[in-house]
Amino acid sequence: MKKSYLLFLFACNYFICLSCNSLAQSNILSTDQFEKAIASNNIQILDVRTAEEYNSGHIVNALQADWTNQKEFTERVASLDKTKPVYLYCLSGGRSGAAMQWMHKNGFTFTYNLQGGMNAWKQANKPVEGKSSEAEITLASYNKLVSASEKMIVDFGAKWCPPCRKMQPVIDTLKLKKYNVLLIDGGAQTELAKDLGVGSFPTFIIYHNGKEVWRKTGITEMSEFIRYY
Repeated sequence: MKKSYLLFLFACNYFICLSCNSLAQSNILSTDQFEKAIASNNIQILDVRTAEEYNSGHIVNALQADWTNQKEFTERVASLDKTKPVYLYCLSGGRSGAAMQWMHKNGFTFTYNLQGGMNAWKQANKPVEGKSSEAEITLASYNKLVSASEKMIVDFGAKWCPPCRKMQPVIDTLKLKKYNVLLIDGGAQTELAKDLGVGSFPTFIIYHNGKEVWRKTGITEMSEFIRYY
């Protein structure tokens, strides 16, 4: 009786492990499968490498959240839609594989990993988008820009930043309501961001006659902009 019970438990564990392994394998995509999948609508692409790696070349429309910086990673992926598929990649597939499992455990319904990562993607001659060629804005030029109007809202963001994308409807509404909004690409203007102490995106700063009166980082309600403008 005891022996039969132990055999039963062993069999259960074996099939559970086999099932989990099959699931993990089905979520690992070749470069061709990955490319076909991300051509669909209503999907999310996530580059889990560092910002420096991202700027050296990334997949078009990819968002970025550094897996090795857990605080940044968890903050940024919190702005993703857990019900929509997320396609992850890193340099060779290790970090993105770990990130995929973490996201699956934390409520993301569909997660997929690029086998071989960016190395395999480039070797397969798949399309890569490079670093922005936008000219740098000096601190002196920036100060002139924020002093040009009596009141100014500055939005330091980046197109690869999930919370920034989530804030876009609020920013669009502010502009429609004729608020002065200055958009700064923090991913390109790294020196300016450093000079101003902007370490995370999005960061919003309100100026009155060129003087900073309010600042906030992260998701922000419309009412806060209106209150301090």
